[in-house]
Order: sequence, then structure tokens, then C-alpha cells
Amino acid sequence: MLDYEILRVIWWALIGVLLAAFAIMDGFDFGVAALLRVLGRDEHERHVLLETIEPTWEGNQVWFILGGGAVFAAWPLLYAASFSGLYVAMFVLLLAFIIRPVGFNFREKVENPTWTRAWDYGLVASGVIVMTVCGVAFGNLFLGLPFHYDADLRMTWEGTFFELFRPFALLCGLVSLSMLLTHGAAWVAMKADESIAARAVTVARITSLIYVVLFVLAGIWLAYGLPGYAVAGPVVTDGVSNPMAKQVAVGASWFAGYMAHPAFWIAPVVAFVGALGVQLFVARQGFLGFFSSCLSVAGTIAAAGFALFPFLMPSSVDPRSSLTVWDASSSQGTLFLMMCLAIVFLPIIILYTTWVFRVMRGRVSLDHVRKSHNMY
Repeated sequence: MLDYEILRVIWWALIGVLLAAFAIMDGFDFGVAALLRVLGRDEHERHVLLETIEPTWEGNQVWFILGGGAVFAAWPLLYAASFSGLYVAMFVLLLAFIIRPVGFNFREKVENPTWTRAWDYGLVASGVIVMTVCGVAFGNLFLGLPFHYDADLRMTWEGTFFELFRPFALLCGLVSLSMLLTHGAAWVAMKADESIAARAVTVARITSLIYVVLFVLAGIWLAYGLPGYAVAGPVVTDGVSNPMAKQVAVGASWFAGYMAHPAFWIAPVVAFVGALGVQLFVARQGFLGFFSSCLSVAGTIAAAGFALFPFLMPSSVDPRSSLTVWDASSSQGTLFLMMCLAIVFLPIIILYTTWVFRVMRGRVSLDHVRKSHNMY
């Protein structure tokens, strides 16, 4: 069996991979939904946009389910604290998730423009809410969340839902929104009819520039405007999961990990290279433009994860209660068993997903939509 420390690092990395996979695979779905009324000028074109994602959106959500299940099994303290304290935020997020399939199925049930328009705006709202709330959640990790443990490891949450929307967290929400709008537009540029794709190219270029500016601003704010967290004293990497067995110092730089491990800088570089690739390739080579957007999403999430390491969920009211990679995991045996299952099932999921997207390759044309829906 692998060392406890190595297993914890592996599962920290796997959670990051699952988050990135969720953002990449489901992110373009929500990006397309948010852009439905921007890129689609009439009902024909909106049908094209929806048909680019309808065959795969349900399968893409497997990454969201895998991520939640992995947190539950590998990081039980993190799961308990976040789902208990952030209950209202989770409810809003899930409600936005629920609106999407309902919108897909209900928008055509009544032949009435007002009915269809209402469900369209519901789809737009679902995309914007999910993309923004996920970014706000990441921003709050750097600010610290208002929870603490007592001597018996009973967690108390002291904050409210609206306190989560602090300025830095809102900036991170805008970073997420602009990044995934770019991702959705890059998908449309690759998959939709040429006339719609041309509009998507313009949107992708604009939103990718906005993303770069906001990402840089967030990095500067993080470096000079927010105190970082660091474990004070010796770090026990293979001890029992007890967050109260350490001391945490506040005031260090969140970029201390980058200074100690220069390889971490690869992540933000990948994010910027991805944004540049969107500018260069989204118009001429649709797949390369979308792939560049994928790199940008993965690089952004990795950059945030490297800055936080080893913290998973810092506490703003009692830094000692902060959850880290070294004190919030399941047992060594559980992590090893889960790793074995991941080795077996993750490649199967990846291969199946690859096959599905290969089968569904190609553009959705306006002529196809007009014929299939009898719209003349």
C-alpha cells in the first residue's frame, strides 16, 4: 500500500482533475445556454445551438457527480463542512442545474413565443448562475469561510449566504463567467452552422480578452491585497485527520507555494496560452480554438489549486480549524481502495466519452434543423 502522504496528494490531484473535467465538459454546456439569446437570433438558430449540446449534456454531468462522490469519500470533513455551511448556495446551484433539463424539454411543449422566450431566459439564467457561483466559491476559499471546530470536532458555521458575495469573490465569479462564456462560444464556433459560428468567434475573442484582464486583476489582488494562510510549525503529513492538531499563521503570501515550487507557474502560463490560442485559432480551426479554451479552463483551476495548497477550505474565524490536505482525508485504506477503483473506471469513462464525441462530430446545420422541425 502506498504511503498515506502520497495517497493524500494523489487524491488532492484527482479532485483537481475532476473539477477541471467538470468545468471543461459541462462548462461549454452552460456557456452555450448563457449565450442562447445572444448567438441565436431566431428560433431556427436557437434550435441549432441547443442541438449542439443536447446529445451530450447528460453524459457531461457525470464529472459533477464523480467530483461530489469523490469529495464525500476522500475528504469527508471537507464534504461535511461545505455542504452544511454552504447549504443555501448549494441549493441555488442545484436549482440552476435543474432548470436546464426542464428548459430543454418544456420550451417546445407549447407553441407560444412568450412561453418559449420564458424558458430560453431560464436556460440563460441557469448558465450564468452556475458559472458565476462556482467562481464565487473559489474566491471565498482564498478569503476564508466562517466556520470553526470545537474540541470534539463539532463544526459551527457563523456566516450567511449573502456574506459570500464579497468583492474579491465577485471578481472570481466574473473570471469564471468570462472564461466559460469563452468556452461555450468556442464550442459553438466548432459545432454550429457557419453563420452562427461567425458570431460565436466574435464573442469568444471578446470574452477571452475580458477573462485575461480579470484573471490578471485577481492575481494582483491575491498577491498584494489578501493575506495568505500557512501551516505554522512542523507539518505532519501522515497523521490522523484532525484539523485541530495544527497551528495556522495568517499573513503569508498565497503565492508562497509558487516560490517554493517554480513548476506551479506552468498552470497560469497554460491558462494564458489557452486564451491566446482562442484568439488565434477559433476562427480558422474550430477544434484548435475549442482545445485552447479547454487549456485555459484547466490552467485556471490548476493555478488556483496550486495557490491554495495544502489548504482545501481555510477558516476566516479560526484559522486553526482550516481544512488541509493533511488533516481532512479519509483513512489510508479508503484512499487506496478508491484509487484502485479510479484506475479501473476513469479510463472507461474517458474512452466512452471520447467515442460519444467522435460519433457526434460535425456541425449542426440550419438546413438540418429546418427539415427535422418542419420550420419553413
